[in-house]
Amino acid sequence: MLLAQGASWPQFRGNQASGVEDQQPLPESWDIAKNSGLKWRTAVPGLSHASAVVAGDRLFVVTAVAKGGKASLKIGAYGAGDSAEDMVEHSFQVWCLRLDDGRVDWVRTAVRCVPKFARHTKATHADPTPVTDGQHVIAVFGAQGMFCYTVAGDLVWQVDLGELDVGPHNSMDLHWGYASSPTIANGLVIVQADVKTKPYLAAWHIDTGKPAWRVDRDDTTSWATPTVVSTDAGKLVYVNGCKHMGAYRLEDGSEVWRMAGGGGLPVPAPIVAGDLVLFTSNHRPLKSSHPLKPVFAVKRSATGQLPMPSRNNTGEHVAWMQTRVGNYIQTPIVYRDLLYLCALSGIVSVVDTKTGEVYGRHRLGVGKATFSASPVAGDGKLYFTSEEGDVHVVKAGKDFEQLGINPLGEICMATPAIANGTLLFRARSHVIAVHHQK
Repeated sequence: MLLAQGASWPQFRGNQASGVEDQQPLPESWDIAKNSGLKWRTAVPGLSHASAVVAGDRLFVVTAVAKGGKASLKIGAYGAGDSAEDMVEHSFQVWCLRLDDGRVDWVRTAVRCVPKFARHTKATHADPTPVTDGQHVIAVFGAQGMFCYTVAGDLVWQVDLGELDVGPHNSMDLHWGYASSPTIANGLVIVQADVKTKPYLAAWHIDTGKPAWRVDRDDTTSWATPTVVSTDAGKLVYVNGCKHMGAYRLEDGSEVWRMAGGGGLPVPAPIVAGDLVLFTSNHRPLKSSHPLKPVFAVKRSATGQLPMPSRNNTGEHVAWMQTRVGNYIQTPIVYRDLLYLCALSGIVSVVDTKTGEVYGRHRLGVGKATFSASPVAGDGKLYFTSEEGDVHVVKAGKDFEQLGINPLGEICMATPAIANGTLLFRARSHVIAVHHQK
């Protein structure tokens, strides 16, 4: 059996969590129904909004398979915060597929149980994207635990992550599901757990699963994934949050800086733009006068307690800020010095990463499509995937030229992965690979 080596798309949003892969030509158009541009399509049972990750010649996905049939999934724009009614036994699985043809290499069931907490009607019980360093594959299934496999499918260790109950700030009765993805840096697996009780940020040694450090977080619920960034002070773990955003030292978890104003129910991960790290969210924190839908550009050199910035006074450590363009669910993308922020409604704001100037706002397609998957980019193109499974291809640049719309033929809530000139979509019932046609 061939084994994966280096990790070409190792985590949520790929290398350095950028969402960008610019090394190969990427497709502009395809037709799944006619097999045009389709490299392969492999059925995977159950529900998951987790992205695929790629190491060498293998890709890895996770899923939660409900006993007795398919679980319901309600997409679209709606305000109801109900929990799904599927509290039955689930098989929490890790799948390994071949990158070249989509054949299933192995499947492992990490645990089989009734989930400890319910999920939102739009979520799944397997939302965190796995992470790989080319030798290990780490899967987080919320309160069901974290599991480490070799790329050959051997279980190395498992860890109980505690009661990871996530939902709205003001309700202990509503449960929406855990969705923060793990990340790997310097041989450590980092997990952000902004949950209802005893929230924390923690790291484990990837070889053994033994704890490296853990810090309590004075915050409420979020679904944001941490981002590791190199700075002059060493590698830092950047986190979005409701009560505060901040940075921690990778080596020991000690806090480097914090700043209030992150916004309620934050989902987007921090993203890098040169010497800046960008933070965004959609809602104001509960009972707060903080700005609505903010974007903050924090300098990598920031330290200490940062004052809450304003448009007229951003302070020493914040290069710029904007309001009313921030994201709710998607993590925005920086590509060729431009920041693209896509709202749930499909309205995309294009912003200069150096100055914060908003160049324009553009609608993707027509109608009432909603967008939850984060965009990815490469080969001069951006890919925005609607929940209905229509992939909007846009030429990068201020003018935002739309090149086409390509249907996948099924619901897609997961962010695509890119590897070897291939776009990999974890859709409702399949993993779908489309590629550039010469």
